Amino acid sequence: MKQRTAGRSGLKVSHLGLGTMTWGVETDADEAAAQLVAFHDAGGTLVDTAASYGYGESESILGQLLADVVPRVDLIIASKAGITRTLESQVVDASRGELLRRLDESLRKLGTDYLDLWYVHYIDDTVPFEETLGALDHAVSSGKVRYAGVSNYSGWRIGRAATWQQAVPGRAPIVANQVRYSLVDRGIEREVVPACAALGVGVFPWSPLGGGVLTGKYRGGTPSDSRAVAGHRPDLVAADSAAGIVEAVATAAEGLATSPVAVALAWLRDRPGVVAPILGARTLGQLTGALASEALELPREIIDALDDVSAPVIGYPEDVR
Repeated sequence: MKQRTAGRSGLKVSHLGLGTMTWGVETDADEAAAQLVAFHDAGGTLVDTAASYGYGESESILGQLLADVVPRVDLIIASKAGITRTLESQVVDASRGELLRRLDESLRKLGTDYLDLWYVHYIDDTVPFEETLGALDHAVSSGKVRYAGVSNYSGWRIGRAATWQQAVPGRAPIVANQVRYSLVDRGIEREVVPACAALGVGVFPWSPLGGGVLTGKYRGGTPSDSRAVAGHRPDLVAADSAAGIVEAVATAAEGLATSPVAVALAWLRDRPGVVAPILGARTLGQLTGALASEALELPREIIDALDDVSAPVIGYPEDVR
């Protein structure tokens, strides 16, 4: 698998990442082990988790696998802090104390003394942004974190955060922004992608298949066990615009004798500024299908057609000539 650098940093990662959000909830430890082995065998290095994934179980499972299945040194481990989830609620807390507490907890669960990449998981406007970013500085200077990132930051927020970190020597540069991005979800191209490009921040897309919509499995209706039924992206399942994109992806896949999953991921993987889409497979079979995109290079005419059918409305002032 090819490697890419995160923005203008020295951090090198595989250009597909293994997501672990379902581990401990929809994916048990044995299935997780099979996924990690398959990803590692394919040349993948970036494994993405978070303190809140699986209500904390995702990191624990990954930690067990690092001890017994795949060597820690072979992987780039990314985690996040700032969200606490229970069965009843979700709490956002990006204060310095909470972030650093969760960092120590993540390291303990993972059985490692450092993270390669650590994100602030979400925006917390109840905390001064300088305090939140100061936690990243401390984490990097202490050696517990190699590189710092943010997640779900809009254009102006990533602009402010990255500029603030660049303003004073010794602050930890922001090298990554993990955001929702796919053929059916191109809104970040309005402000986030240009801001990241200007400031040397790599884009790491989550939900690269639009919550499963781009697999084509909703073309004949919504399966009862789908994530859409669980409330993840019912808006996309019902949207006429998404239906047109899904049909275009399916047509391209048929013409190339491959899967819609491979087409959608290959398109996203090679978008400007993208470092590594995060694959959120629940099963080994889903992951294997996604990894097939690694061998696919889309013809220019198919890229142009997919660009056209999925083009977002950019709006003022970018459309003023």
